[in-house]
Amino acid sequence: MWLPTPLYERIPQFWLLIGLLFMSSGTYLGFDYSLSFVYFGVGFVCLIWSVAVFVKRSRYRSDSTRSAIPTIDEEDNQKQEQAEDQAETPVGHGS
Repeated sequence: MWLPTPLYERIPQFWLLIGLLFMSSGTYLGFDYSLSFVYFGVGFVCLIWSVAVFVKRSRYRSDSTRSAIPTIDEEDNQKQEQAEDQAETPVGHGS
């Protein structure tokens, strides 16, 4: 599934907002309400998930050993070069 870049970049902030909303809803309902602990749990999981996604992205982007991801044009050029090489290489041996 493809997401537009601005939306993709905001996903950790979205999860952070959802987590804070769940935790604040649990606080608003009070500890007498039995589902308030569920609200806190879901909010905490969302907060942890947002931090995990942010950290993984920042580590991946700062990793200098990773190879560049080829674009579609580069992949097409590589396939075309491979096809040309195969066409030039004789099949079998001549006697």
